Amino acid sequence: MTGAGILLQSDLLPQGMDVSFKLAPAVLVLGMLAIFLLIGFVFRVADTEDMWVAGRSIGNIENGMAIGANWMSAASYLGMAALIALSGFYGLAFVVGWTTGYFILLIFMAAQMRRFGKYTAPDFVGDRFNSDTARGIAAVTAFLIAFVYAIGQARGMALVGLYIFGDIGFAGLSGYQAMVIVMMTITVLYLTLSGMMGATKNMAVQYVILIGAFLAGMYVVGWTQGYSTVLPQIEYGMLISELGAEFSEPFATASPYLWIATCFSLVVGTCGLPHVLVRFYTVENERTARWSTVTGLFFILLLYLGAPAYTAFGVRLFDVNPNTATTYAAEGGMSAATADVLVVVAAQFANLPQWFVGFVAAGGIAAAIATTAGLFITGSSAVSHDIYVNLINEDATQRQQILVGRLGIVALGVLTTLAALDPAAPIGALVSYAFSLAGSVLFPMFFLGLWWENTNRQGALAGMLTGLTIWFIPMINEVLPTYIGNGEPYVAALAQWLPAIGSALVGVPVVFAVTIIVSVMTDEPSLKTKKMVRQCHSPEPMGQQQSAEDVVTDGGEPLDD
Repeated sequence: MTGAGILLQSDLLPQGMDVSFKLAPAVLVLGMLAIFLLIGFVFRVADTEDMWVAGRSIGNIENGMAIGANWMSAASYLGMAALIALSGFYGLAFVVGWTTGYFILLIFMAAQMRRFGKYTAPDFVGDRFNSDTARGIAAVTAFLIAFVYAIGQARGMALVGLYIFGDIGFAGLSGYQAMVIVMMTITVLYLTLSGMMGATKNMAVQYVILIGAFLAGMYVVGWTQGYSTVLPQIEYGMLISELGAEFSEPFATASPYLWIATCFSLVVGTCGLPHVLVRFYTVENERTARWSTVTGLFFILLLYLGAPAYTAFGVRLFDVNPNTATTYAAEGGMSAATADVLVVVAAQFANLPQWFVGFVAAGGIAAAIATTAGLFITGSSAVSHDIYVNLINEDATQRQQILVGRLGIVALGVLTTLAALDPAAPIGALVSYAFSLAGSVLFPMFFLGLWWENTNRQGALAGMLTGLTIWFIPMINEVLPTYIGNGEPYVAALAQWLPAIGSALVGVPVVFAVTIIVSVMTDEPSLKTKKMVRQCHSPEPMGQQQSAEDVVTDGGEPLDD
């Protein structure tokens, strides 16, 4: 690995951030983590229903809050402001993409997925397309999504932890690396105990903490610095003329094609993320699935509408702060590490009380832990339920299933920790790679599987393999050079038209076409499968624990490969 291909640990330290132990913020964060562990213990898993789908007992408001917390990861709480700070107008593609996806979920997928009524996203793929191979591919994809997505969360937790606990490097590790290990260890311990039931209860609490911290920070920073009076979400426009051209010129930092590709990938990726779709399996019925999507979108917008304002305040404070304006002027401005914790350092640069900055930082940790919980539960369920139970040991007891699931959480934790020690990109970019994967591989299967009953096993397998191939090509071309090479893409033209951050713009249409063509050219699915699809759109009510397969009574058995 060449020197240029390594992100040195000094580059991971935010510019101007006070990296020292702070008693009040530390007590605040440790108390918050203790509450999460207590809730996880009280609502610890008793069986597989609680482990994977929270007993299908979650109501509208609670699930909406869980959707908000599950969704607003470090990439939203920290990374959204970072992306806009580093790239200006281009960063708005993330606001638009991550929001629009929920409208598609609301209209086309939420109620239908709930009526199908399984445990996991790979469960849907395997049963809808009558294929263990398709289930296996979907399970591996779900695990890979959880891993790639969680790297950004670990990075965010560690950077925020540096502000609160200082440089506590040990065993030859830097403060950042040590913080990655500490934070991920706490997260894994809490998840192996709680399962989906405890995680969902925690997500409601985590949402209150993260949205309260974010909005409080945004309003107080705006008020104290004279940037806003009542509505910082609107009033930040007065600062645009004082910031760089990238904030006022739409495509100063990225081409229109990259903006569209990124936005599209985030839209379809939202609709293909297993940890998002599993929220529809945890509710009582399809009506609750729809309304909790609306509720969740409202809770999400509270943060998303404020992110550009927070960015404007933070960038302006960074520009005028003596420590950063003079020391780092020769280095080309704000670093990625600083941008990734801009929400925290903005409050610090505004000279707000240390405990208040700690409260804002605690919100970032809560956001990262909440999303990591959803990711790890989804990834571990892919290992335990979809691979171990359905493909290896169909007679597994509930005790064995939960044990394998917990081992899956530990495995994800270890892999994520190792990758986060030397991350390849800022938080937002890391997360976006997972969206491109979900959009290219899983979204076409969910959409066609729910809305076209003639989609068959052969079409699904061909489509998923095509999607995986299209996703891996830009990942190898752009991300691998960060570790093996000089950091530049191997093929520049390919990076321009098939960017890793937006590869689904090419991948999704190709996968749809391949899936449809192969399905038309091969045998139609069984009548039972078609009836299951029709049941997903039936107006007839279903029982809380019923699935579409339970309602179909023709007696047919799903085929196998």
